[in-house]
Amino acid sequence: MSELGRQILDQVRSYHTEQRQAATFVPGVTPINPAGAVLDEEDRVALVAAALDLRITSGAIATRFERQFARSMGRRKAYLTNSGSSANLLALSTLTSPRLGDRALRPGDEVITAAAGFPTTVNPILQNGLVPVFVDTELGTYNPTPERIAEAIGPRTKAIMLAHALGNPFAAEEIAKIAEDNDLFLIEDNCDAFGSTYRGKATGTFGDLATVSFYPAHHITTGEGGGVATDNLVLGRVVESMRDWGRDCWCLPGEDDTCHKRFTYQLGTLPLGYDHKYTYSHVGYNLKSTDLQAALGLTQLPKLPAFAEARRHNWRLLRDALEDIPNLLLPSPTPDSDPSWFGFAITVQPDAPFSRLELVRFLDSRRIGTRQFFAGNLTRHPAYEDKPHRVVGDLSTSDIVTERTFWVGVHPVLTPEMVAYLAESLWDFVKNH
Repeated sequence: MSELGRQILDQVRSYHTEQRQAATFVPGVTPINPAGAVLDEEDRVALVAAALDLRITSGAIATRFERQFARSMGRRKAYLTNSGSSANLLALSTLTSPRLGDRALRPGDEVITAAAGFPTTVNPILQNGLVPVFVDTELGTYNPTPERIAEAIGPRTKAIMLAHALGNPFAAEEIAKIAEDNDLFLIEDNCDAFGSTYRGKATGTFGDLATVSFYPAHHITTGEGGGVATDNLVLGRVVESMRDWGRDCWCLPGEDDTCHKRFTYQLGTLPLGYDHKYTYSHVGYNLKSTDLQAALGLTQLPKLPAFAEARRHNWRLLRDALEDIPNLLLPSPTPDSDPSWFGFAITVQPDAPFSRLELVRFLDSRRIGTRQFFAGNLTRHPAYEDKPHRVVGDLSTSDIVTERTFWVGVHPVLTPEMVAYLAESLWDFVKNH
């Protein structure tokens, strides 16, 4: 970098110090948000340095971040996307590739998923002409059990796609075994659980494919952004193709003729020697990330262990402070798991003398932000009423989640004073009802 560039970055560091405010927490005045990113001087400098170099598309920085991201997850390959939602779309669409032969998912095939959750775990199933098979979850962990997954398998079932609920791992080892025994693909939506483990193994490493989100609410951030990770090189090649317009070529941005056969292919009914860079083997998308986003990812990624530990610490502080609170069901980690918590779920008991709405309105009056458990029971939303699907068992817990569950934050921005005030506010409300 030039001397002028170094001077600019020194000014950025000074600017960051000037902007940083050691704000005093004022109960009832300072917002306690359900989610929040931790961005420091290093992050600000990385973004400006990438901007100075006009790194406005996907390039060398994105490639470097992909490699470090894959290594951090313990997977062979990772591919950046423009969002976690796009990562989910890409992962599921990959399973429809003709390159998978008889295992490829075809319109009308089924994918088992949870009824209660975020729409982008389910939408790719419908967007690919497939049929979601909805199963219920458990109160407390908010994940489906292996038994429910096994019960849902039918003649046309080809895959399982599940999210680790609010960072709490589902029984990934058992569900992966069910998938293996029944020749099913498993996609782990790891967007809320980056840094969690199940039986000592990182979530996102049990399935054929795993997705991560880098939206600011999540464990690390690139602003917008996400990724797909896999150990399967065939699946990885399809992910890359579908992400990059569906092209057959695998040259990195700015590179040509990596295979040394650019003008010697004969594919489809194209003429011999048609430029491989413009030959397409999939009906794909453009879901790439940018070097600007990846520059931020590179500075965020090493902080993941500290961020995850802060989430665990805040979750435990809150859980301990609420241990004996009446009329509220508190969350529980899945046995044998160590969650990197995304949020703290609370369910109002059926015989409570108050409603969820009354409670969240009270918290809102104290500047404490809350969120529903995403969409709750997706089958009750207008978007899904007339869409093909199958339900196995009842969805009674998903209905409870829809009507009585919400969550509050445990992210690293929260201080012990904020967590204590959150717990105190919940106790104040309950005692007065």
